[in-house]
Amino acid sequence: MTAVTVGYEGDIAFITIDNPPINATSHVVRAGLVDALDQIDGKDGVRAAILICDGKTFIAGADVTEFGQPPKDPILPDVIKRLEACTKPIIATIHGHALGGGLEVALGCHYRVADASAKLGLPEVNLGLIPGAGGTVRLPRLVPVTDAIDMITGGKPITSAKANEIGLIDAITHGPLRDAALDFAKTIVDCELPEPLTKRAPVNVPSSDEWDALNAATTKKARGQTAPIAALNAVRTGVEQGADAGLAHERETFVTLRDSDQSKALRHIFFAERAVAKLPELDGVKPNKLSEIGVIGGGIMGAGIATASLLAGFNVTIIERDEAACANGRATVEKHLTGSLKRGLISQDKFDALMTAVSTSTDYADLGNADLVVEAVFEDMAVKHDVFGKLSLHCKADAVLASNTSYLDINEIAARCINPGRVIGLHFFSPAHIMKLLEVVRTAKADAKSLATAFAFGRALGKIAVPCGVCDGFIGNRIMSAYRKQCEYMLEDGALPHQIDVAMVEFGFPMGLFAMQDMAGLEISWATRKRLAPFRDPAERYVALGDYLCEMGRFGKKNGLGWYRYDENGKAQRDPEVDALIVAKSEKKGITRRSFTHIEITETILSAMRNEGEKILSEGIANSPDAIDVVMVNGYGFPRHKGGPMFLTAKD
Repeated sequence: MTAVTVGYEGDIAFITIDNPPINATSHVVRAGLVDALDQIDGKDGVRAAILICDGKTFIAGADVTEFGQPPKDPILPDVIKRLEACTKPIIATIHGHALGGGLEVALGCHYRVADASAKLGLPEVNLGLIPGAGGTVRLPRLVPVTDAIDMITGGKPITSAKANEIGLIDAITHGPLRDAALDFAKTIVDCELPEPLTKRAPVNVPSSDEWDALNAATTKKARGQTAPIAALNAVRTGVEQGADAGLAHERETFVTLRDSDQSKALRHIFFAERAVAKLPELDGVKPNKLSEIGVIGGGIMGAGIATASLLAGFNVTIIERDEAACANGRATVEKHLTGSLKRGLISQDKFDALMTAVSTSTDYADLGNADLVVEAVFEDMAVKHDVFGKLSLHCKADAVLASNTSYLDINEIAARCINPGRVIGLHFFSPAHIMKLLEVVRTAKADAKSLATAFAFGRALGKIAVPCGVCDGFIGNRIMSAYRKQCEYMLEDGALPHQIDVAMVEFGFPMGLFAMQDMAGLEISWATRKRLAPFRDPAERYVALGDYLCEMGRFGKKNGLGWYRYDENGKAQRDPEVDALIVAKSEKKGITRRSFTHIEITETILSAMRNEGEKILSEGIANSPDAIDVVMVNGYGFPRHKGGPMFLTAKD
């Protein structure tokens, strides 16, 4: 198969890239493009060329198999310079995604047209990099500098409508892509060849004060990640010192970042997320078809699961205990979807259709056609048994039955069901319609088809599905419980909540442990501790500070009092009453308190994560260290640019 071919329709050439699955800028594509351009330049009858891709997408990035390999000529920056130098106008015709090097190729073309559903972006910062083929120099010469900075430092793709609005593309195409591109080509063949972007002036250059504000905002948002700040500096260099200086600075920065610890960590988690759900034992196992989804419980979690299912295109039935609860569940779903509508993620017509696709009932018999049911009720084993008993009676024989429990033994739940092989765990994270992580819990008797169906459901919802075994807390909550204990020990030994939280935020967590507990509600972990109290080893050190807070009526941010005191705006303040309680309990236990540095605090937390992770691996709860990293990064705020606790603390 030839990756790049040239064809002709009259005086218009078609350069077609066919390099599945994402038409990456592999060496064969780069070399093929140079050959194609040489051919077109040497053909007198050609008046314009259309660059188009076969398959589902335009060039959607680099060839990841070339990462870490010595570069092979022609490198992408030289290919793009060759595009700019072409004597015939080149039209990049974009469908699917134009990402990273793909968008940089499009920027090297003289014109850009995009399908209405296309997305365009420079996501390199997500891998700890910056664009390395002129993106930081060319984009600010086509769109306003601040829009270029948003795209490059944020790494988030934009729609073709937004691209058209800011001037990134010349037209939005409708109908068959090839025909639309040909029509556009006919409108520009008699026009003067546009000046290459590297020869143009930047668009709407910020003032000195505006640059300072952009730097402050980027630094704050980066939370310790170096690539966004490096990207901003690269843009500024190209804007203020000219294209040649900008290109040289960009390339030097790209190479430096490529070899950095942060980029290695970000590439690790990137690949781990894509590999973690690939289970050899499920190869060739066909999942059940999914159309109808049932959700038991319309509370915060259940409504979130229902919303995610609706947005994925499924019909949803919510089962609740009475009509009032049904109404509340439906109202919560409507609230979630209204948020999507206001943010422009769905249209009014789509909103109306989704609200039609959700129904509520108090009768389990209405789940007779459900293909998969997720239980999301109160964390009480008796309640779970009652729910699954009803599901066993009313659901069809091949319906997959899933529990969203965070801690309870799903093997015990499955044991009470007819056909326990179809019972699995689907541990969503709140808010379920937003959080990407999904722990897929394999019960002792789960069959391959049910597991394959569970993973297919996760993919349909756009989740990162991580397989795990049955234990208290599965992967994420079990590790969090382990490092929470160490944080509680540090409280008794001399630290205070705000000191631990500040150390965690400085490390890169979005918030500290105690602020997170306050946000979730202290009564949740209190209930878990009371449930496990009869099984606690009397010899194990136990810190009851959280219990004391709950007994005092301090349940967290929801009632203004937890580890912190919250003002009328919900802002946390140190509470002398809590600090005094901690000191008093240390004295009562005869503990001589000492100070902790931020480094000691983070090292203690990382060590706890590592030790518990190794136990989880030895017990077969997680398939690999990568699975643990994916869970902690996507569900528990572990800084992505550090790769996860197992990657970060791996012994050389």
